Amino acid sequence: MKFLILGGGAQGSAAAFDLVRRDSVERVVVADAKPGNPRPFLRPWLGGKLDFVHLDAQDHGAVREVMEEVDAVVCGLPYFFNLPMTELAVESGCHYCDLGGNTEIVEHQKTLHAEARDRGLSVIPDCGLAPGMVNILAQAGIDEMDQTRSVKIRVGGLPQNPKPPLNYQIVYSMHGVLDYYTTLSIALEDGRVVKKEALSEVEPVVFDEPVGELEAFHTAGGISTMPYRYQGKIPHMEYKTLRYPGHAHIMWAIRELGLLSLEPVQSGGQTVVPRDVFIDVVSPRLRNPEGNDLVALRVKVAGETDGKERTVTYDLLDYYDAENRITAMMRTTGYSLAITSLMQADGRVEKKGVHTPDEAMPAEPYIAELAKHGIDIRRTVS
Repeated sequence: MKFLILGGGAQGSAAAFDLVRRDSVERVVVADAKPGNPRPFLRPWLGGKLDFVHLDAQDHGAVREVMEEVDAVVCGLPYFFNLPMTELAVESGCHYCDLGGNTEIVEHQKTLHAEARDRGLSVIPDCGLAPGMVNILAQAGIDEMDQTRSVKIRVGGLPQNPKPPLNYQIVYSMHGVLDYYTTLSIALEDGRVVKKEALSEVEPVVFDEPVGELEAFHTAGGISTMPYRYQGKIPHMEYKTLRYPGHAHIMWAIRELGLLSLEPVQSGGQTVVPRDVFIDVVSPRLRNPEGNDLVALRVKVAGETDGKERTVTYDLLDYYDAENRITAMMRTTGYSLAITSLMQADGRVEKKGVHTPDEAMPAEPYIAELAKHGIDIRRTVS
């Protein structure tokens, strides 16, 4: 099997690391507008089954030419590239998956369903951690129920050694984090799709030590299209981000003071955008190249089976890989993306056409593939 990875950043590099180590994979091509120096954990594979090439994603002719040489495409580019890359992959006869994160774009990708299905191709957007892994686990819990009452998804990337005042370090784009903190999220209440204010309805969530108590609050982007799919069928469904206690209150105050606004203002005789200034000032203080991170996840599905109350819970605590210098966020996001592509290419994803992970990905083999990396998801039933 041959794979093309679009984007050589953190998640694309982690996906490449997953794929090059597999005996069934013949070739992995990482394409980026600025290939630069591959990360240290990838260098031993260069000149063998791994290649880094220069590619401008806006040059559709060049992209199509590279796609025609592979079986599957893994897209780790910013979300606004996802639709044109999907179109090119289908035209080129490749399976395709991406990190997603934008529900409107996913709906546009779904208009390609018939064409992809007729060509025997699998297209799966929203394939990272959240959306992605959490949706697959939520669906696995739903599938165990005769009747599902509620689905609660909690996930967050955190520093192992938090430092005040925010007790947070950047594990991906600060722009993306602030989008999630300022955009309405969608949920199900009484079976109806409702919108929730970001940073609202804060609640405690307790994990095993050394993590302990965290807080969960509404944010956008992590649940994909699941509430729309299950409206009128499941009474309650929600997604919340996890942080250390006190984070939401501070970020709420910062937002309410206008520091995250995208509306330009005059300052010192110059026009500035408050959010841009905030990012420029805060980002250096939240970057910690030597800081080890962790990912905490809990997906809880409650309902009835055979007339009895049943709750299925999936828990995960994953940590920075010190040996390979790969963050927990890269492990849980990039590996998830790679495993999705692998299962598309080897036929374990049987549904063809355009589907979200909860619609197409078989949970059991997916979880087993994650376990090969030491990403151990614990399932409990009560």
